Amino acid sequence: MTVALRSIERVRYENLFIGGAWVAPEDGGMIESIEPATGQPWATVAYGGRRDIDKAVAAARTALEGPWGRMPGHERAAIMRRFADLYRDRAGDLAVLETRDSGRALREARADISGHTHGYHWWASLADKGAGRTIPFDDSVHIFTSRVPVGVVAAITPWNVPLMAAAWKLGPALAAGCTVVLKPAEQTPVTSLELGRIIEQAGFPPGVVNVVPGFGKDGAGEYLVAHPGVDKIAFTGEGSTAKAILRTGAETMKRFTFELGGKSPHIIFADADIEQALNAATNSAWTLCGQSCALGSRVLVQRPVYNRVLEAFRERAKQVRVGQPLDEATHMGPQAHEEQLAKTLSYIDIGKGEGAELVAGGERLSGGAYGNGYFVQPTVFGGVTNAMRIAREEIFGPVAALIPFDEEEEAVSIANDTTYGLTAGLWTQDIGRAHRVSAKIKAGMVWVNTYRFIRWSTPYGGFKASGWGRENGIEALDAYLDTRTTVMSTTGRFPDAYAN
Repeated sequence: MTVALRSIERVRYENLFIGGAWVAPEDGGMIESIEPATGQPWATVAYGGRRDIDKAVAAARTALEGPWGRMPGHERAAIMRRFADLYRDRAGDLAVLETRDSGRALREARADISGHTHGYHWWASLADKGAGRTIPFDDSVHIFTSRVPVGVVAAITPWNVPLMAAAWKLGPALAAGCTVVLKPAEQTPVTSLELGRIIEQAGFPPGVVNVVPGFGKDGAGEYLVAHPGVDKIAFTGEGSTAKAILRTGAETMKRFTFELGGKSPHIIFADADIEQALNAATNSAWTLCGQSCALGSRVLVQRPVYNRVLEAFRERAKQVRVGQPLDEATHMGPQAHEEQLAKTLSYIDIGKGEGAELVAGGERLSGGAYGNGYFVQPTVFGGVTNAMRIAREEIFGPVAALIPFDEEEEAVSIANDTTYGLTAGLWTQDIGRAHRVSAKIKAGMVWVNTYRFIRWSTPYGGFKASGWGRENGIEALDAYLDTRTTVMSTTGRFPDAYAN
């Protein structure tokens, strides 16, 4: 047991963070946040309504047109660095809060959140590097471009990794000079409000970042998307929600960045270092209790090593310590909410009904140490075909589907036979094959002899139904910047088109 395990007091957040102040919701209210490990409320949190969104957008606009918009890049960078240092100092507390709110294993949350400070520092380093270019034409004009902030950004984050998703949006938005209204998922609002406290302490001008938890459909989220004062939507979540956001936001010609789902192939060739491949494949199948867009949920295995890999998955599933997420010994905590648990269990039934072989797991864990929490066993299906629903649809649970293949071309065909294209991985000791296959995979990020290597400097995003645009990397700045072209005459002369 750890000190964190004893931190079980109920917390309460009665205010929203708008315009640099903590204010009570005007037409929102209070909502209970459920702790996935117990199925019981652990926090009471304010949520916003339409009037609260109006106030937040107005505050963001005032900051954009006022102090933040007029601030030189190096001064914005200094505030961002101060924020990054404060974030580092609070990382341990934030990890405990995210674990309680989302059910993520503390060891996993701590490893992730402790790295966010590096990302924020990296984005700060770009805040004063914005530059346009000159465009040679002739000596009658001087032509140059400027990069200017898109404007007010609505950052809508998911329930699986609320702080990571916020970092991926706040970093480039603030570096570009935008202002932000952050709307976390209603299931996991706590850490975003704590983020507001760090924003306040760092000394950002009022309104640069506003935090308004709320409901999505028919609530603060939908209203924020439609708001005429919002210039850009940065959204992480489900594809169906992204389509609704696109329809609503198109009325006001907003810009969009979407980081959506995936059904990532993880290919193991017979010539791979099998033990290392297994380390990566089992980790990527069950990390975050399977609640990751980059999950390697389709494990494609070449037939000569298929039985070996299948048996290893069976044995390693038994080694996963599923338990209370605040316990340092726990590998995998619960699903983040009851609806997601029900969805995962339904897909396990679908897999059995489709004729896949249930090799390991497949059951809810309850009673005893699990109580009424949303726990499920790490699950393995063998003999899966790519036509099965468990191979085609995103489950967002700890369910690995092992698919055998014969030749390289077949592996590529199976890997690409999906509506998604977020990430992919492959294991081989043949350098030629590594280049051939990685070049043919239709995904935004491909890992070779590793998996889930994601950093602030590496562009992340998907092909096809997995999203629009990129988060992280210098490329992410493009989504938060507009280009202005200025053409300046060097002569000041303009011919009279109507002269005789």
